[in-house]
Amino acid sequence: MLIRAPAILCASRPHGEHGAIVRLLTAEHGLAAAYVAGARGRELRPLLIPGNLLAVEVRARTATQLPSARLELVTSRGPWLSEPLPSAGIGWACALTAATLPEGHSYPPLYQGLGALLDAICHAPSARGWARVLAGYEVLLLREIGYGATPAPPPHEEWQDLLARLERQGKAIGNRLLAERAGDVMGARAILLDRLKRMNETG
Repeated sequence: MLIRAPAILCASRPHGEHGAIVRLLTAEHGLAAAYVAGARGRELRPLLIPGNLLAVEVRARTATQLPSARLELVTSRGPWLSEPLPSAGIGWACALTAATLPEGHSYPPLYQGLGALLDAICHAPSARGWARVLAGYEVLLLREIGYGATPAPPPHEEWQDLLARLERQGKAIGNRLLAERAGDVMGARAILLDRLKRMNETG
């Protein structure tokens, strides 16, 4: 197996003394898990930030072997990790994608949608500018995986209505997509919604 493509880093966890196992979303090959040697070193650590856009080479000698990956940074989301709302939005979008998509299935709309959402989170003036994009990405993910009944958010919606929509969608995601591991992943969503609601309270 050999993949050379742009990829969005959705998750990274330490493996062994120096490495990490990453989950990468590509347009043509879908979600791929791979081992990155030396991931905890000074050179690679800034690359392994969820949401980063990378140029990757993923290869495995056999179908049963965990592939290894070489990474080059294209776009970093690191500057936004110090901002509570963007950090929570990026964390949730990437955790949701990593936890729900099966490996090796191509989802070009989700790759494009996640990239657009991450760009919106990083460049919109405030969360009011990207929360609707987030709601739309959740609907797209539900639809692509086979739960197409959730309506897409309208182009213009009052803030309180959008927050209520996100609450409803969270229940659908927890019950349908994350039933076996909701506690692990939905915690990231709870942090995000709490911060969005507090923004509303403070105007």
